[in-house]
Amino acid sequence: QVQLVESGGGLVQAGGSLRLSCAASGRTSSAMGWFRQAPGKEREFVAAISWSGANTKYADSVKGRFTISRDSVKNTVFLQMHSLKPEDTAVYYCASRGGARPMATMMRADYDYWGQGIQLIVSS
Repeated sequence: QVQLVESGGGLVQAGGSLRLSCAASGRTSSAMGWFRQAPGKEREFVAAISWSGANTKYADSVKGRFTISRDSVKNTVFLQMHSLKPEDTAVYYCASRGGARPMATMMRADYDYWGQGIQLIVSS
């Protein structure tokens, strides 16, 4: 069983930066990702990183602004966000693939474990 705890959310002005963290407990050797859900919308993919950290994937809407990384020693994944826009406002969820699945994917259904979510509000 993997437990994920996000931190680092909050309120930031448009154009600002923020870093989200996700600490994973329990044994994992899998890819991890970030998803987000805005009010009234479906949960959508944001970014993912392979177990090795060598491969990453991004949604088109965040490419060039967000960077996903991981510290495998500390079992933590980060999402560094720059040039934030009001449309980035959402609850952000950390996710982990189950078992030993090292490949990063963009599909929500590929992720078995989820954090409780953390709110990001970008004011205009």
